[in-house]
Amino acid sequence: MNRLKRITPFLIPSLADIMFVSLFLILSLSVNKGLLNDCDAGYHIRAGEYIIDTLSIPKHDIFSFISPPLPWTAHEWLSEVIMAAIHRAAGLTGIVIFFSFIISLVYYLMFKIIRKYNGNILAASFITLLVLVTSQVHWLARPHIFSLVLMVVWYYLLDKYQYQHEDYLYLLAPIMLLWVNLHGGFLAGFILIGIYLVGNFVMFITSEDSKRDLHRQKAKKLGLLTVVCLLVCLINPYTYHILLFPFKLTSNQFLMDHVSEFLSPNFHNLSVKFFEFFMLLALTLFALSRIRLNIIELTMVLIFTHMSLYSGRYIPLFAIIVAPVLVRQAEPMLEQLDGKFFSFLKKRASNFSTIDASARGYLWPIFAVVLVVFVAAKGKIEHNFDEKAKPVAAVEFLKKETLHGNMFDNDEFGDYIIYAAWPQYKVFFDGRSDMYGTDIFKEYYKIIYFKQGWEKTIEKYDITWIIYNANSVFSRFLIQNDDWKLIYADKVANIFLKNIPENQRLIEKYRNVEPVIEEDTEDEID
Repeated sequence: MNRLKRITPFLIPSLADIMFVSLFLILSLSVNKGLLNDCDAGYHIRAGEYIIDTLSIPKHDIFSFISPPLPWTAHEWLSEVIMAAIHRAAGLTGIVIFFSFIISLVYYLMFKIIRKYNGNILAASFITLLVLVTSQVHWLARPHIFSLVLMVVWYYLLDKYQYQHEDYLYLLAPIMLLWVNLHGGFLAGFILIGIYLVGNFVMFITSEDSKRDLHRQKAKKLGLLTVVCLLVCLINPYTYHILLFPFKLTSNQFLMDHVSEFLSPNFHNLSVKFFEFFMLLALTLFALSRIRLNIIELTMVLIFTHMSLYSGRYIPLFAIIVAPVLVRQAEPMLEQLDGKFFSFLKKRASNFSTIDASARGYLWPIFAVVLVVFVAAKGKIEHNFDEKAKPVAAVEFLKKETLHGNMFDNDEFGDYIIYAAWPQYKVFFDGRSDMYGTDIFKEYYKIIYFKQGWEKTIEKYDITWIIYNANSVFSRFLIQNDDWKLIYADKVANIFLKNIPENQRLIEKYRNVEPVIEEDTEDEID
């Protein structure tokens, strides 16, 4: 009996465990949904393999035929090495399981953190779930997921130092060393520490004498740590250039205006509705709360709200940053609510909290991970790029026929071609739009939208064949153009050969290929 009592707390799942297990199982077992919605993971994997095989990090492009090779800042090199190692061990299935784990860990940690601020477990659960569903707009098997988990830890350490006077700031430097080599999102870490630094400086100036010394000490320590983290950032293959990269990227207005994930969120999109609800809830609570936001909280809310409205890719960061502020504002309001209904909810919350506090260990998350890995090892689940949306069959055709000359391709197709057919084929364009730069990006647009001089751009790069979206305007134009002949067609992709003598054998071989026309689709950069 005593043994059973000792074991029981380890068998009871906490609410954090339930959140982790539910999300992890949904993401890792849902085949062809979510995390492989774009093909960027493909070029990240191949870049990582190149680094592993050559023991060198590329400084110039290796995937495009454009000559001379373009300078390339592979700022996500460590993420790519990790992805390549996982892919070699377990393929795309392993990639999806790994990123499912990281994403689930983010919101597991978020719930644990929010629980420290909020005594009401039901309210904490609601806020965490709202953060989770708001953030899903940018869940993909790509390096930026590392930034989410590091941001949660970074934020928590700063918050503990600021409000609970617990100093674990010595961890920030090693976190930044890891972060700067994983993903360009490390800049968000500097934005956050800068907000705490400036906030403490302002409070030092404006506070009463009894608190001024405390804020001065905090500002001094945060300033010193900011300098240390800046120096740590130099420990990367590109030294100080890595600090300039995020600014070069975000200052490229053409890029910001034409890459879908950099655009402002479309509130007509169902997936963005949770973000809209989150913002409206936050505004309502801030307006009704009798507790004023301090300078740090106000600055964080304003800056990350601006970032999320400017670019949809920052929505997950907004949700992570605002959630603890929201909880601190909501807690006093919840305590003041009265009546039978609210008394009932408070009692249920207290009961749930008692049960949740009795849970010990990590049995259920560990069990979920072991179960999924076991099922995947047995071949019961398999993740691949969706052949109904990606040019899987078309690339298999290319590998069989071995076309010669330079291609023109859709950027998303370029990512998949790098994954499935590099180095046999080198692309014209892919998801590394920051590397290609404004000039080549504009040439890409000139071709797909038939802007004046598009034919000269085709000639400039000596394009002899094209692979592009089957139902795009560009494909339909080429079908009617005698200078190009269709040699492959399915519901996803068309392949065209330039009508020149060198291509006549294949043109004749596939002269009876007919296009597959379906509903209109839009051309966009991912």
